[in-house]
Amino acid sequence: MAGGPSTPALAAAVSAIGGLGFLAAGYQTPDEVAAEVDAVRAATTGPFGVNLFVVEPYEPEAASLDAYRRSLQPEASRLGADLGEARWDDDYWQTKVDLVLDVRPDVVSFTFGCPSVEVLRQLADRGVSSSVTVTSVAEARVAVARGAASLSVQGSHAGGHRGTWDLETDPDTTPLSDLVSAVLAVVDVPVVAGGGIHGPGGVSSLIEKGAVAAQIGTAYLLAEEAGTNATHRAALKDPTLTETTLTRAYTGRWARGLANRFMAEHVGAPAGYPHIHHLTSPLRKAATAAGDMQVAHLWAGTGHAHARAAPAADITRSLVP
Repeated sequence: MAGGPSTPALAAAVSAIGGLGFLAAGYQTPDEVAAEVDAVRAATTGPFGVNLFVVEPYEPEAASLDAYRRSLQPEASRLGADLGEARWDDDYWQTKVDLVLDVRPDVVSFTFGCPSVEVLRQLADRGVSSSVTVTSVAEARVAVARGAASLSVQGSHAGGHRGTWDLETDPDTTPLSDLVSAVLAVVDVPVVAGGGIHGPGGVSSLIEKGAVAAQIGTAYLLAEEAGTNATHRAALKDPTLTETTLTRAYTGRWARGLANRFMAEHVGAPAGYPHIHHLTSPLRKAATAAGDMQVAHLWAGTGHAHARAAPAADITRSLVP
């Protein structure tokens, strides 16, 4: 939900009705995250979480980046956008860690990787529960060994970025229910699971498999409190955009979104996060501003057709078995 859909109002509304709302801290400055934490606490006394990106050092092949930049130039020119600088950064990692240790949300979750033993221990010492996103049994073992208090098991039907730690690994296609069972067979911490869940039946099936809760994102993209942009909202309602697919074309990380021309034309995009995220950022912003659904990134899970415009509280109630 990073990059727009996540808002303090959305997190607070979900927490106030009995769920566990989250703030997406990715792509934001530490000051922006701190302000959003304050806004949630001003709106509800319910528990809430903050999600951080774990961005490991990575350097893509320079020739591949240059070739990809050249392939994007005609599209950028058409939209009147200048392509960005393909560069690495760690999304203010240490400052954000220090921030959550200070403000102490109820839960801090991590995606794209696993923090160190020290970071997880520091959170535990401050009474903050930790959760690490995993997409395989191997990742689950490592996260628990480092001290993760719980796991978020993400299936292949999830919208947006896959939480896979290795940038170059092809996305695992193990069905979510099977992945949950496999993870629970080797860990002894609570497991939350998600990916393609859009109704009470899906939530029930995960609970029956042993998960303690379901993690849901796409169902809230049309929520009144969500910050989902107008182009994205329109695309979710567009009858011609029915399929989702995985792509690296927008950010250099595998992510699932509504299939469009841009994805189809750039199936060979190289791995390189956040390099390609920065490279395509101005292009994506221009496409969104122009209402161009064939170029804009439109993250969505496989259950996107069930998303509806409604207050977040109503959406949350509709998901309860």
